[in-house]
Amino acid sequence: MGIKIIATNKKAYHDYYISDVFEAGLVLTGTEVKSIRAGKVNLKEAFCRIKDGEVYINNMNVAEYTHGNRENHDPTRMRKLLLHHAEIDKLIRMTEQKGLALIPTKIYFKNNYVKLEIGLGRGKKLHDKRETLKRKEADREMAKAVKQHTR
Repeated sequence: MGIKIIATNKKAYHDYYISDVFEAGLVLTGTEVKSIRAGKVNLKEAFCRIKDGEVYINNMNVAEYTHGNRENHDPTRMRKLLLHHAEIDKLIRMTEQKGLALIPTKIYFKNNYVKLEIGLGRGKKLHDKRETLKRKEADREMAKAVKQHTR
């Protein structure tokens, strides 16, 4: 009954400092749910936008269902996110600040419902990205050294 992660957006953590994270439901059609269950979803170029007091996700690519018929869905259509009004109001206030954006970080199943984790992120500069890569490389080398030392 727990959480089954379908896809993550690794590029989001590379390009943005993610501060706050929200869990949102998605308004989907039947063939979209079947495609997501099969793992045919891509979050790399997806972004969220607030429009008329509601939050939408754009450019999330959900591949067409292979056994679908003429009623199959459009792969990159705009999908509505389900959030509480208080959360939407908080997101509106925070995205009005300069440099903050809504970034989808992962999509998963939670108790048979499709959920999307969106993060409030501030863009990184090029030198910050390089610093992050150096830190990850140093951590990998340290873990490798510790592993070899314990043998």
